[in-house]
Amino acid sequence: MKVMILSVTAGFGHHATAKAAGDMLESQGAEVRTLDVYEYINRIVKGTIDKGYLFSSKHTKELYRLAYALAENHGSSYFTTPISILNIVNALGASKFARIITDFNPDVLVCTHVFAAQLINEIKKRGLLSTRTIGIITDYTIHPYWENVPYIDYIVTASELLHHRSLKRGITADRLLHFGIPIHPKFSKPITREDACKELGIDANRPTILMMGGSMGYSNHKKIIQSLLTIGMDFQMLVVCGNNKKQYKNLIETLDEYNGKASIYPYGFVTNVEVMMSASDCIITKPGGLTVSEALAKNLPMILVNPIPGHEERNVEFLLNNGISLYVTKTFPVDEAVYHLFNSPARLESIRKTMREVAHPNATKQLCDFIMQMPSDN
Repeated sequence: MKVMILSVTAGFGHHATAKAAGDMLESQGAEVRTLDVYEYINRIVKGTIDKGYLFSSKHTKELYRLAYALAENHGSSYFTTPISILNIVNALGASKFARIITDFNPDVLVCTHVFAAQLINEIKKRGLLSTRTIGIITDYTIHPYWENVPYIDYIVTASELLHHRSLKRGITADRLLHFGIPIHPKFSKPITREDACKELGIDANRPTILMMGGSMGYSNHKKIIQSLLTIGMDFQMLVVCGNNKKQYKNLIETLDEYNGKASIYPYGFVTNVEVMMSASDCIITKPGGLTVSEALAKNLPMILVNPIPGHEERNVEFLLNNGISLYVTKTFPVDEAVYHLFNSPARLESIRKTMREVAHPNATKQLCDFIMQMPSDN
């Protein structure tokens, strides 16, 4: 079985999903090739998408929110006019990328970003490709434009609870695979709290909070920590700054002057999040689709902060409406959220119970098993 996985540089989640699926497929004997589609078509467009996504989602939030809502509410045609930049790039790059695919000759194509799916849809529409295709939506919503890729054979969603929404968006039931978002298999492996704390060198008997801000470290960790210290609770905190070196440095400098009873442990980019989650009582995090799925798999209650406009705000709606998380706002600050969570055992148990029902810890295996059972044309 030969599988080609296609992604687009725009945030970390799409690539993490691609790697999780690719690694498991290889462990099952498949030959896998993973590509960033615009790396091969036009590197200028690739850089523009990557930098534009980071800039607009962080510095022009209202504009980004408006653009997402317009695309979501008015259908896929709103921003996909014949002269739109991505349509032009896809039209010009379709034949070139079709040759790249043909050279590898995959049995299955997997797209972890809707832009990649749009390109493959254009290639199949032209009759340049007949390979079976699967698209993966990496958030707890249906992103704009997924309804406009009819040549993608199957679409994986984060939850069966999104079935009705998918139908409303024009995706037929026979194309829907409610497997969940593929995450690294290590998140489905049980680790006791004691073993996780021992590995991290922290006290297993103290309340433990994990804080993450996404791979780029979006959250204002210093401000959040200062707010939590007002509770007067004895706790320890694992603070992951991701790739934000400035934030990490500022946090280290702040802790040098701190002499309170809480224990704060700062980290940069880490590869053992599953261990940290196993050691923690709750996570304060940006509601990215991958992080949410990992927390669900680990049955770790979530306090959500600083969602990126659009898709992450839809993640918040999904989680709140299903009783899975708390959400920090100007009128419900993070210290109150943590206080509520740690002082309401019944609420905490209710959240964990619902999380177990919604979680898809084996999403990656389910997807890979489905792919491996598809008939081979080669």
